[in-house]
Amino acid sequence: MTALHRLDPVADVGGPHQPLLEVRDLTKHFPVRGGLIGPKPVARAVDGVSFAVAKGETLGVVGESGCGKSTTARLLMRLIEPDSGSLTFDGEAVGTRLGLSLRDLRRRVQMVFQDSYASLNPRLTIADSLAFAPMVHGVSRRDAMEVAGDLLGRVGLDPTSFLGRYPHELSGGQRQRVNIARALALRPRLVILDEAVSALDKSVEAQVLNLLVELKRQLDLTYIFISHDLNVVHYIADRVLVMYLGKVAEVGPVEAIYGRPAHPYTRALFSARLSMDPDARTSAAPLQGDPPNPINPPSGCRFRTRCPHATAVCAEREPAPVDLGGGHVVACHLHEAAHA
Repeated sequence: MTALHRLDPVADVGGPHQPLLEVRDLTKHFPVRGGLIGPKPVARAVDGVSFAVAKGETLGVVGESGCGKSTTARLLMRLIEPDSGSLTFDGEAVGTRLGLSLRDLRRRVQMVFQDSYASLNPRLTIADSLAFAPMVHGVSRRDAMEVAGDLLGRVGLDPTSFLGRYPHELSGGQRQRVNIARALALRPRLVILDEAVSALDKSVEAQVLNLLVELKRQLDLTYIFISHDLNVVHYIADRVLVMYLGKVAEVGPVEAIYGRPAHPYTRALFSARLSMDPDARTSAAPLQGDPPNPINPPSGCRFRTRCPHATAVCAEREPAPVDLGGGHVVACHLHEAAHA
């Protein structure tokens, strides 16, 4: 038995076919300064987001800056409280009187943030940072230190060299490995990675990505991987969710999304990818203009002000999700008539 197994794993309640996480109509509006008369204006950061995460998969979440990816991640961890909507983790409602408590949720779900230095307490050694959570959950200090050493070894760092160091003595890649190790200290079932590799050099990024793939296999993990790098998401994800201005534009298997993107926004997003092929250079910008103001988003389809295919119906009503088959779903009026 390794030191990590001193914490009992959380049992699989609903079996392999029950989603690990179900999100329904998740909403978060942030109040902004406005006039004294009339309703208070709000920024619609997340506005009715619904999706599910299957056990053992990696769900990639992509979209422009400001589309609501990171806010969604913080809502899933309940680092901020949603205005409305529901979360169900392996069949148990989150935050209800008879459901899963926030303490139990954070035992099962952990998060790795983008800023590797700000995520660690500069006054604690690496050993103390890794041992803290197990000790809070009843593991003795001696056993927690064994867990810390085991975790460092799993993420490719020599425990004898790194346990006594402080965060400022590590490189960015080493700190992010420590953050990944800390996220695994409670043996979670779901790990949310919010731009976890975007601040790393490309060579270090590749090492961390391979590490994540190996840890997922070893520990039977499920990932939500948030990134602006479409190539990285293509490499690591099983399914992809595309967000635009607080809404889900499209979701489906990674090969369907990358090979046959159905939403005009998804197609424009992928057309902007950098290519190593000199013959595949883009001469015209695939997507014009900036995203609309989330305080006063467009009526109907929120992408219509930038969409080359927009018609009158796009302004009149919001598109309903259309099932294209094989788990590929798109919210676009272009596909409603063909699949009516």
